Amino acid sequence: MHMRVLLTALVCVLIATPAWALDRNTVEIASKSGVHVFTVEVADTEPARERGLMFRKELPGGQGMLFDFHRDQQVGFWMKNTLIPLDMLFIDRRGRIVNIAHSAKPLSEEVIMSEGQVRAVLEVAGGTAHRLGIEAGDRAYNPIFGKQ
Repeated sequence: MHMRVLLTALVCVLIATPAWALDRNTVEIASKSGVHVFTVEVADTEPARERGLMFRKELPGGQGMLFDFHRDQQVGFWMKNTLIPLDMLFIDRRGRIVNIAHSAKPLSEEVIMSEGQVRAVLEVAGGTAHRLGIEAGDRAYNPIFGKQ
């Protein structure tokens, strides 16, 4: 009987957990204005990267999504089905921010490209980079980035 209760509880937890739930991690950005820490969901599979932050109605400050491509490449993003403006920080394998797309327009199908080869993209709420003084050339710290 005790085992049945445990199995029922486990099934309830699994059902309540969204299938798209991603691992969480942190990214620290070192800029002239200081170090800024973001709690991020890590999108490191093709399905997770394709879904991204689509259909979300909000993205609280200090949170974001880190898209890990596992290797350097030029990447392009669009905002189709994305309901909130986002800043996109394109980051190379060493953690250097290559370029930033500021406040990308929700629902747009315009492709936003990296300005060179990048390992990852950090998406945060639109206006965050300007507000915190984050610029191209600043450094991002997370285990996916090689030695700084």
